[in-house]
Amino acid sequence: MENDPLSIIPSSGKILGLDLGTKTIGVAISDGMRYSATPLETIKRSKFTQDAERIMELVVQNQVVAILLGLPLNMDGTEGPRVQSTRAFARNLAPKVNLPIAFWDERLSTSAVTRMMIEADLRRDRRAEVVDKLAASYILQGALDRLRNR
Repeated sequence: MENDPLSIIPSSGKILGLDLGTKTIGVAISDGMRYSATPLETIKRSKFTQDAERIMELVVQNQVVAILLGLPLNMDGTEGPRVQSTRAFARNLAPKVNLPIAFWDERLSTSAVTRMMIEADLRRDRRAEVVDKLAASYILQGALDRLRNR
């Protein structure tokens, strides 16, 4: 399938999932077998260089083979300013990590995760702390499911 955004991901190894927000970056990691995505941490965004350094540390610590970035498409599938800034982030990160960076449609990930947390009765302040890394995990899990079913 030529139009598969995941085709650049190596066939084995851990994948780091990122959910780029304006204030934070949610981070998740897959297991080596790629069955599950686990929330890892939430990076408070500062300068790009510092954000990239933290991502590079996580790549090395976890022996990551690829990065998956949530692509915040509009509900109708069109690309808005947030998609452009996500692509710019990927372009700037690529030479630093020297790994394939794939994009995955993240529409509804944050709302789905928020709904799950409300159903689990998590307090609002606690939800705010974990929503980004859970959204990253949700995005990565969607991609892992697709990779497994190829």
